[in-house]
Amino acid sequence: MAMTKLSQIRNFSIVAHIDHGKSTLADRLIQVCGGLTAREMSEQVLDNMDIERERGITIKAQTVRLDYTSKSGEHFVLNLMDTPGHVDFGYEVSRSLSACEGSLLVVDASQGVEAQTLANVYQAIDADHEMVVVLNKMDLPAAEPERVQAQIEDVIGLPADDAIAVSAKTGLGIDEVLEAIVAKLPAPEGDSEAPLQALLVDSWYDPYLGVMTLVRVRDGVLKKGMKIRMMASGAVHNVERVGIFGPKPEAVEQLGPGEIGFINAGVKTVSDAKVGDTITEDRRVCAEALPGFKPSVPVVFCGLFPIDAADFSGLREALEKLSLNDSSFSFEAETSAALGFGFRCGFLGLLHMEVIRERLSREFDLDLISTAPSVVYKLNITDGAVLDMHNPADMPEVTKIDSLEEPWIKATIMAPDEYLGQVLSLCVERRGEQIDLTYAGSRAMVVYRLPLNEVVFDFYDRLKSVTRGYASFDYQMDEYRGGDLVKVSILVNGDPVDALAMIVHREQAEFRGRAICARLKDLIPRQMFKIALQAAIGGKVIARETISALRKDVTAKCYGGDVSRKRKLLEKQKEGKKRMRQFGKVDIPQNAFLEALKMSDN
Repeated sequence: MAMTKLSQIRNFSIVAHIDHGKSTLADRLIQVCGGLTAREMSEQVLDNMDIERERGITIKAQTVRLDYTSKSGEHFVLNLMDTPGHVDFGYEVSRSLSACEGSLLVVDASQGVEAQTLANVYQAIDADHEMVVVLNKMDLPAAEPERVQAQIEDVIGLPADDAIAVSAKTGLGIDEVLEAIVAKLPAPEGDSEAPLQALLVDSWYDPYLGVMTLVRVRDGVLKKGMKIRMMASGAVHNVERVGIFGPKPEAVEQLGPGEIGFINAGVKTVSDAKVGDTITEDRRVCAEALPGFKPSVPVVFCGLFPIDAADFSGLREALEKLSLNDSSFSFEAETSAALGFGFRCGFLGLLHMEVIRERLSREFDLDLISTAPSVVYKLNITDGAVLDMHNPADMPEVTKIDSLEEPWIKATIMAPDEYLGQVLSLCVERRGEQIDLTYAGSRAMVVYRLPLNEVVFDFYDRLKSVTRGYASFDYQMDEYRGGDLVKVSILVNGDPVDALAMIVHREQAEFRGRAICARLKDLIPRQMFKIALQAAIGGKVIARETISALRKDVTAKCYGGDVSRKRKLLEKQKEGKKRMRQFGKVDIPQNAFLEALKMSDN
């Protein structure tokens, strides 16, 4: 197989807001280019995880190589990357963009520009991408192409007069998209004679082949049998197999400059295949490493504990395999008095957390308890030290703390005008500060500063419910600021449950404490003795609920006779219950943990 000329290669990714049709457009491009036969085609071919199909979202960016012959008869190789749209998977997007030279910006012709469209476009512009604007869903009766074109020019500032009208569902306009990719997007640059320099874009674990790595070659040639070196870790490996995804994996002889493909190099340990590393030839090392990716910063933390303590090593192995596949996810071991041994895991957002938890239970068959999501606080200790605190249970004595700082984010919310009032009141309720309010057509675009711990719990769900699902939300980290924050402990029968401890603003401590106690009252099964549920700040109880005892009718066998006999039996029972309350242990069922952590919506 001869090497493809650089001028005939196009590397591009598809960026858009959630549900604007990226994966469906990718399906049509694969179909038109003959990547799969009609029999092999299925909806959202590139979303190959069960959880992606069920939720209808893209989680992992996927690559496919297509062969296309243009109208002028010239042959091209197109490397397409389908990227996720959710804010939680922005890191996947940034990695995919760095492997490409251009992007298709897909905008729904009925919905228009959304918050996540903006975020993804700015990432593409930062990566110096050429853009082709595509208006999707033109087959819908609600499509308004002129309005959306004007919106793209106003809000994003991209010229949209030559936007391509397509319907990824029916196949309308797909040929124009392919012609535009070939005509407008730049070809990659590179030198096949130079020493090998390739970027490690992604790596994942295959149960049969071990660690597989997706690479984008900048200079030089990557061949089977070559000895390669990973520049960050210094590990040397032999390339056993070189291939491309078309979208099925196919082996090829070599990958030249500008090409994207995968290699198997007998990498055994996950840590050797670091995403963002530069791969070079062991004998002829390239002059410098490529700039990798900025390491992702986890913003939400939660503890994951196996229900059965014997699963701990299985959980560690599962987390290692997942973190290879998803480098934006981090974890470290921790212990808890209530839950035993587990891991403290960092995620990019709540959806990311849910997805990881679901993948652990499906792919690795693990039963887990997860603690309340929390963010990273900065503690200024009285002796001048500054500590990062990931877990509310680790908070030291109040006397040792000089001040406590929490992370704030800058959130962009876009919503139809009629829901603006509800959106603003929700942001104010969550201690938000308004920065900006502008209009794009009939949609309001609000920019707010919000404390991240207010967003972590259920902000997104609440936002969707007050706007009937029409709002879109995107955020970026802003700064750390001091605040009047307190730790609320939850006590069950006098014992603190560290998995339910949380840090909240003093004004909301009572409301949150009351809500979680009321929630637990319905969730913890009744015992033979009374159980007190309390929320406390330090030694001060701020909320209490009592679960009444089950009663065994000890007087059932007394037929008639003296009332003092019944009284004697009841007194005896009372004594027993008192003793039980002193020594009784309350086991909180797992679903009670999960339900209690989903804070009440009202």
